Amino acid sequence: MRTRIENVTLVTTDEANHLYPQGCLVIEDDTILALNDFDLEVDEVIDGKQGLLLPGMINTHCHLGMIPFRSLGDDCPDRLRRFLFPLENAAMTRELAQASARYAAAEMMLGGVTTVFDMYYFEDALAEAMSEMNMRAVLAETIVDFANCDSNEPYGGLAISEQFIAQWKNRHPLITPAIGPHATNTNSAEALKQAQAIAERYDVLLSLHAAEMDYEMEMFRKEKNQTPIEYLESIGLLSPHLVAAHCIHVHDQDLRLMAQHGCRIAHCIGSNTKAGKGVAPLKKMIEQGIPVGLGSDGASSGNTLDLFSQLPLVGKAHKTANHDRSLFPAKEILPLATLGGARVLNLENQIGSLTPGKKADLVLVETQSVNMYPIYDPFSVLVYSANASNVDSVWVNGVQTVKHKQLVRHDLRALRADLEAKMQVFKAEALRRSEDL
Repeated sequence: MRTRIENVTLVTTDEANHLYPQGCLVIEDDTILALNDFDLEVDEVIDGKQGLLLPGMINTHCHLGMIPFRSLGDDCPDRLRRFLFPLENAAMTRELAQASARYAAAEMMLGGVTTVFDMYYFEDALAEAMSEMNMRAVLAETIVDFANCDSNEPYGGLAISEQFIAQWKNRHPLITPAIGPHATNTNSAEALKQAQAIAERYDVLLSLHAAEMDYEMEMFRKEKNQTPIEYLESIGLLSPHLVAAHCIHVHDQDLRLMAQHGCRIAHCIGSNTKAGKGVAPLKKMIEQGIPVGLGSDGASSGNTLDLFSQLPLVGKAHKTANHDRSLFPAKEILPLATLGGARVLNLENQIGSLTPGKKADLVLVETQSVNMYPIYDPFSVLVYSANASNVDSVWVNGVQTVKHKQLVRHDLRALRADLEAKMQVFKAEALRRSEDL
């Protein structure tokens, strides 16, 4: 089937960042067939009503199962170890994580995100959820040095990961398995090496939190006289398989090492600044040629899962940190959420730009709302004026999942009711533990 979306401005975010006012785009089945060809015979015509059509956004770091944690202990210091890990181990279940993933997918698609890289537990159940929601996902089972909600023993995620990857590798058009050792300081060197061996054996991505925490930096300085990145390099973890999340405290030498080994970075400006952890050196990362994408982090850390909330923070935080208003113009920020994310996930040949031959992952942003007028610069409007509520329609792999700001294939109220029903034990435990914060 062929569909033409017309009466739109095409914001391609391709290599040249082409912009086509009064353009059109033709989809054939799951693929972008052509740009600005009004003569092709089609089966359906969609009036974009002067909207902005752009590639689906790509969230390079998220925790899909953590919707139930949203707004819990937001201002609590050392929340991860004092509150989140214990609550997760006490009350997270397979059924709750899966219901959370469905709800998270709905939130992201309603906000223009069509692809996500997730690190959590019960990833086989989350893969089923993302398939049901028709959302593109790279999914990595978490590996940690303690028993958790998905494993009765430390590092149980290693065996789970290998089984999950073997089950899903090249088996589904939207689901790509990966592996996720949690962090540099929550895995032994041996566990990290085993995770890397699995990544190499199956040729999948490996993601972990790195250079994120002050105490992480201090621990590596005292115990090894190294930075976390230098440590990862010393044990063979730096490679094109690595997607390092956060990298707030990386040094110049760290970035040189990461560039040399072909690593990628997920930049989570919202959760990083909310936690007061600092502002990662994005300018230096890009200067080193390291692929960088944007991540929302989980609903616990960043609260919202869309990337429209991240875009203005990228501009404001980095302009402020570098004392340079001209740094990162909007036309450079927007591609971080599209083509940049595709490069991070090694999917740039499939998604990330409006390019014929790529998959039809598309977002139509309406321009009739009060915050969207006037439009002198579509990039600036998308980065600094638009928000998730301006997303009118979304297609993933050629299938329309959002139409006129409503889910097409699912009922949001039903997804929320299902999540609420599965959260009862979790909520009771959360409220009990909140009293001690």
